[in-house]
Amino acid sequence: MNNLAVLYRNQGKYSEAEPLYLDVLEMTKRLFTDDHPNVATSLNNLAFLYDSQGKYSKAEPLYLDALEMRKRLFTGDHPDVATSLNNLALLYDSQGKYSKAEPLYLDALEMRKRLFTGDHPDVATSLNNLAGLYDSQGKYSEAEPLYFEALAMSERVQGTNHPNTIIFRNNLQLLQQQLIPPSFYKRLLNNLSVVLTLLLHRLQLLIKRIIIFSWRLFRR
Repeated sequence: MNNLAVLYRNQGKYSEAEPLYLDVLEMTKRLFTDDHPNVATSLNNLAFLYDSQGKYSKAEPLYLDALEMRKRLFTGDHPDVATSLNNLALLYDSQGKYSKAEPLYLDALEMRKRLFTGDHPDVATSLNNLAGLYDSQGKYSEAEPLYFEALAMSERVQGTNHPNTIIFRNNLQLLQQQLIPPSFYKRLLNNLSVVLTLLLHRLQLLIKRIIIFSWRLFRR
């Protein structure tokens, strides 16, 4: 049932996915009366469905429940807790609630660094997400090194042509374009204008020479 719900969600058939996710959640709650990883996963999946539709007020309490349950289930660092932190941060980020998103992104990043020593795709994703948060606020000097780190790590772990690597590279390039001062474009346009003027002048001279040469040939 959950797999079918995931299929519908991936196809954008949210109205068909929702009742299935709800059924799975209720079933897991009946099967596991206390905290259980499956219940937390069902809460997270339903939250993600609402999040995907921009129904943030419905998604938030479910993400929070999943996070709190996972914290109770897994004392200390755990990948599922890091995922819940990241998902909740993304939710707040999408709404422009940057002050709420930042500490969650930071917690997810630090936890993933402790969990995965060395390079790891999840660490690269957390670096990119935190960079995106700063980027959205115009904090480019804070975002740029994080984008660089995310891209370099993703290239080492996943390769230069992996979809995540391409996304991270595009994010960095977009940021760098914003860092170029307007005066640079003004100078560039001025220089182009000068170059075009010179080219036009040379073209006019060339046309005159062709006309004169043709006239001389004609007179012969």
